[in-house]
Amino acid sequence: MMADQSSTISPVEDDPPAVQPVVYASRPPAPGERALIEKFHERLADQSKLMDELARQMVTVELAVPGLFAAVLALLRGQTATLPAGPLVAVTFGCWLLALVLTFAALFPRNYRVDPTVLRRDPTAAGDTLGVEDFFRKSAEYKRRLLVAAAAAFWIGIAAAVWLLI
Repeated sequence: MMADQSSTISPVEDDPPAVQPVVYASRPPAPGERALIEKFHERLADQSKLMDELARQMVTVELAVPGLFAAVLALLRGQTATLPAGPLVAVTFGCWLLALVLTFAALFPRNYRVDPTVLRRDPTAAGDTLGVEDFFRKSAEYKRRLLVAAAAAFWIGIAAAVWLLI
């Protein structure tokens, strides 16, 4: 037989232990820290302007390259030069046209619903209203995506044009 063993049963507590509030030490930002924070917010707000400037420069290049291509074609093959019929011509000029359309799309303003009383929208909240910081980030991201796609299409067009000249 087993010997009697004493067992200790811990008492059940009805009340959970009291939670102490967490207190964080804080101080006002130093002048250097304040300047860095201001520069961060300026850069965030200026991202869209930078994308617009890049788009303007890309339009200039995208309009100049087909003319440059025609001049190189005339120099290499003479004044009566023609391009061989085929899909490579369509790829070349189609990619250049697509790049131009994407770049212009990045330049035209897009409408966003922004709540000026909110700095950052709660990511779990339903709805499509943006906070002020979200607006600057989203508009710059939209333009960046369009310009990256335009640059890719443009370089594919250049590669196809070089292939045509070879």
